[in-house]
Amino acid sequence: MPHLAHITLVVRDYDEALAFYVGTLGFDLVEDSHQPDQDKRWVTIRPPGAGPHATTILLARAATPEQAARVGDQTGGRVGFFLATDDFDRDHARFTAAGVTWVRPPVDQPYGRVAVFADLYGNLWDLIEHAPGAATSG
Repeated sequence: MPHLAHITLVVRDYDEALAFYVGTLGFDLVEDSHQPDQDKRWVTIRPPGAGPHATTILLARAATPEQAARVGDQTGGRVGFFLATDDFDRDHARFTAAGVTWVRPPVDQPYGRVAVFADLYGNLWDLIEHAPGAATSG
């Protein structure tokens, strides 16, 4: 059965992206392999606690002016990434202490507690703790 292996997040620089996603958000570094024949790296990360077969985020350094223009605006200003948590208050406090920029404060919705933050490039992310019995997709 097919499954989603990776999603690509276009970044300006590998190391600054790793500093944010791994250092600030606490994501796990899955792989960081240099590809000298292509002058790039294969860098994948995933949220902490995700299983070994979970979808990873491929951090892809912008290689063209067109790609560079998309850094921070891959979804046209919409929330494009959804980070589910089992303890909203813990993770919200941890991210706040680490200097994460909150775009929308925490609110309680029928589907759960959610707040929106911007990553280092301006991409919007939901931090969400789903309500018991709430659908986690859609």
